[in-house]
Amino acid sequence: MNAENNKHINAFQQEMVFSLDIGTRSIIGIVGIVENEKFKVLAIEKEEHTSRAMIDGQIENIDQVAQVARIVKERLEKKLNRVFTKVSVAAAGRALKTEKASYELSMPDVRQVDDETISRLETGAIGNAEATFANAENGQHEREFYLVGYTVSQYYLDNYPISSIRDHRGKNLRVDIVATFLPSEVVESLYITMQQIGLEVASLTLEPIAAINAAIPQKIRLLNIALVDIGAGTSDIAICKDGSVVGYTMATIAGDEITETIMKQYLVDFDIAEKIKFECKSKKKINFTDIMGLKHSVAVKEVLKCLSEAKQKLCKEIADRIIEVNNGQPSAVFLAGGGSKLTGMCKQIAEYLNLDESRVAIAGNNFQLSAFADEYDINNPEYATPLGIAISAGMNLINDSFRVILNGANAKLFRSGSLSVRDILMMNGFKYQDLIGRSGTNLVVFLDGKRTVVHGGHSMPAVLKINEKEARISDIINAGDVIEFHPASNGEAAKAFVRDIVEDYGQTILVNENEANMNTPLKTGDVIVTFGGKKPLDYEENRHEDKQKEEIFEDKDVEEHKEEKKHLVMQIEEPKMPVKFTLNGNALQLLPKENKDSYYLMDMLEYAGIDFEHLDGNVVLKVNGIGGYFQQELKNDDIIDIYCEKI
Repeated sequence: MNAENNKHINAFQQEMVFSLDIGTRSIIGIVGIVENEKFKVLAIEKEEHTSRAMIDGQIENIDQVAQVARIVKERLEKKLNRVFTKVSVAAAGRALKTEKASYELSMPDVRQVDDETISRLETGAIGNAEATFANAENGQHEREFYLVGYTVSQYYLDNYPISSIRDHRGKNLRVDIVATFLPSEVVESLYITMQQIGLEVASLTLEPIAAINAAIPQKIRLLNIALVDIGAGTSDIAICKDGSVVGYTMATIAGDEITETIMKQYLVDFDIAEKIKFECKSKKKINFTDIMGLKHSVAVKEVLKCLSEAKQKLCKEIADRIIEVNNGQPSAVFLAGGGSKLTGMCKQIAEYLNLDESRVAIAGNNFQLSAFADEYDINNPEYATPLGIAISAGMNLINDSFRVILNGANAKLFRSGSLSVRDILMMNGFKYQDLIGRSGTNLVVFLDGKRTVVHGGHSMPAVLKINEKEARISDIINAGDVIEFHPASNGEAAKAFVRDIVEDYGQTILVNENEANMNTPLKTGDVIVTFGGKKPLDYEENRHEDKQKEEIFEDKDVEEHKEEKKHLVMQIEEPKMPVKFTLNGNALQLLPKENKDSYYLMDMLEYAGIDFEHLDGNVVLKVNGIGGYFQQELKNDDIIDIYCEKI
């Protein structure tokens, strides 16, 4: 093992955090551990996209992005001699929308504030934010938005503002939050991409939240500071004030606009334009070849002059967005991301914000307040987001109020109002067929003119529990709930042979007018005719020897098959007392199950008349007027209601 791996061997005993920043231009992976209340970086890897698979921070080509992410993952695994199965990621701020909300909670007496009380308080604020957002956005967007995160702006204890209320004593509580919403496809593409390379999303945050956690630690958030993460596709902005993050926004232009200006000015492709842009920082003259094959040598001063208009447009857009979300100029601004390295950005933004130039700086120096590394220079503004993702996950700065465990793993969870079990299951790939289960297909034949049914196997009911207690699909999920769900299994289709239908083994047998024996398989619709002794004359021409029939079955086999037939075949003519129910106001009579098992509520779903493929609401289950659950055993004369409650 090499010296580097030897150095990290002790760290393997601790829980590593693996973060990926899926950027427009590149993917950066960071792995580390929490040590002495700081995040220790163990390894960093970066790989550029081979094509424009990302547009404005949004994944356009999942396969290509997954290939690049796999390269970064495998390099880190090789470097640290470890296989990663979980990853922390962040969603881009494109189409990001925010909503501020508050919630108050009055307790009957003065008491100590615990985690459950804080959860109730924040959940109330979240509900208010969602309701306000839904009303504001109603009919304005075809896309569906989900709440993907929130930050607490301020707590109040008996009307006194306080940074943390945990373990304090009081009677009246209040919280102010900023909730963040994104279109569902932005987050879905992240999950799908990670799944393609065998990674489970362990935590999800927003890029501006991640960046501010890296660049502006809690201890300096009393100041009114703006952080701008200038990427290739978007410029994400976060604002903090009075100790809390108070708002997020984004500028829709970023580094790509600068690159495209170079492409048009010098007739070069995108990659050459990117090279020219970054060489402006370190060289006085830049050499390149245009798409016509002509070689050029251009002074950096000339390149910067041609970029002046595009850079002014970018800086003004950033300044306008800061003033808009902050309701005025901030005290200071930190620039992060690859786009912050462009010459003159700090000065230009300071001018548009009417700030002293010293009040706008490149982020990086503050990273050391939350993170450190033995072998890497982490004071690089490009690391703001990937380092912030890792810090957020490792230091538990990501709000876990939405974490729900499904079958032992974190459920993929987009919140949009209150969530039922049904919502969680549908979001995580289950379908209504997994809830219902179907009995196996019956086999119907006609024996000497009488209809005979061989029943298919019975389905096994789904197992659904919340916190180890039987649950219903309409139950509302709360923070921290543990869901156990095992899909229903369909019964096997019925199978039968002549021996299962015919009792007298000495008879002549025809199936669909063809000679048969006891081993002849049957299918639905078959017509079986039996004759005592020899067959009629009109069948004599096609007669075959009966020796095979006599050789196959011995006396012992005959008795076994007669006994087996009693458990497979149900003759319609045999009298059996039906089980009676009332389903949705109508009488329902069912013959007893062949295995004498009880009927369960899930058995009634196939008789309810609901199109489970095209639901427009939640399915309600009731037995005798009381909410029911799938595995609930039914009794004779039970009154059952199964209907779809429109949202």
